[in-house]
Amino acid sequence: MSTPVREPGVPAQYRHDAVPTPALAPLAAPGAATALLDAYRPGEDRFLATPHRTLLARGTAAELPHGDAPVAVRVKELLDERRRAGDHDPVVLGALPFDPSAPAALAVPRTVRRAQALREDPLVALPAEPPAATRWQVREVPSAAAYGEAVAAAVARMRAGEFAKVVLARTLELTGDTEPDLPALLRRLARRDPSGYTFAVPGGPGRTLVGASPELLVSRTGGRLTANPLAGSAPRSADLAEDVRRAAALLESEKDLHEHAVVVDAVREALAPYCSRLEVPERPTLVRTAAMWHLSTTVTGDVADPGATTALDLASALHPTPAVCGTPTGLARRVIAESEPFDRGAYTGMVGWQDSDGDGEWVVTIRCAEAEGRTLRLFAGAGVVAGSSPEAETAETGAKFGTFLDAVGASL
Repeated sequence: MSTPVREPGVPAQYRHDAVPTPALAPLAAPGAATALLDAYRPGEDRFLATPHRTLLARGTAAELPHGDAPVAVRVKELLDERRRAGDHDPVVLGALPFDPSAPAALAVPRTVRRAQALREDPLVALPAEPPAATRWQVREVPSAAAYGEAVAAAVARMRAGEFAKVVLARTLELTGDTEPDLPALLRRLARRDPSGYTFAVPGGPGRTLVGASPELLVSRTGGRLTANPLAGSAPRSADLAEDVRRAAALLESEKDLHEHAVVVDAVREALAPYCSRLEVPERPTLVRTAAMWHLSTTVTGDVADPGATTALDLASALHPTPAVCGTPTGLARRVIAESEPFDRGAYTGMVGWQDSDGDGEWVVTIRCAEAEGRTLRLFAGAGVVAGSSPEAETAETGAKFGTFLDAVGASL
């Protein structure tokens, strides 16, 4: 069984106290990455930790304007503008929504501090403070029963041949007696899975998007790309023997292997036009997080024209993959709109960064919550195929909620 995938390192580097500067090495002293984690403050701070770097951005030099042009084009124009304004190597950082036509929450920060990956900082092993005692009111939208009915209806339509897969999600709205301590929540998420992708970025006026995703959508480093689609999941067990049994069963599950293959085929098809070489393993491996096992395939390739194809171009070509939407995409979107009684917003969008050379990392926005005032809105989804059962998919979303529920001291 494999540990979480570690893609090749990205050479673009950032000054500790200012804008990105590829000529300087990252700060890699013990405690450097956790110091950035500890320094995060909600508001205009943007924090992102990946398996290769830890970024803490402060302030806003320029926001990405909404417009009709593709987001990758608007980001390139913004970064070019910042270079003309005197930024040596500006970076854009933030989140894009599930609906590509909705406004993105992307900005060029005033300063960017960088350190090594959290998993490389020995101080990340120190325990995080436990969640404060909070009285949470929990509201399910939709209820577990209603969600199961939506899954059953989708399965019936798939068995009738209408479509192949749809990802259906549900939410939990947690309202506390006080506002949540977002820096402490972020620290707990990061220390729980330091090899994953932990983030906290503004999601709109008065809102913060915070999460710990296991899934890289795509990264680009010069002419090299890496994508790591995840599809097919099983909850972890505290009992070692049972945990191993669940992992082995996932690797042999016909339903989950089919679900995963649909996603990998879509990733291959989306990336092939941009690549002179694309390598796709024949079978998936396993990735583990603190809460879940996932089937994982690491796709690598060479970009045919790096000067014309940025990381966000690649991410936009992939988004939304069948891992967060379904297939065929248009019909799956309609089924989601008919079945989910809420707006996904940033959930199952992407969060990440890109520099003025076009290098960057974009992560699938899952295992996340939107914080606004005293409310945390949690999201979890499951891939539904013809072999799915309402009970199993409802249980899977419940297990995925566990990452956040544990971090805030709440339960279903």
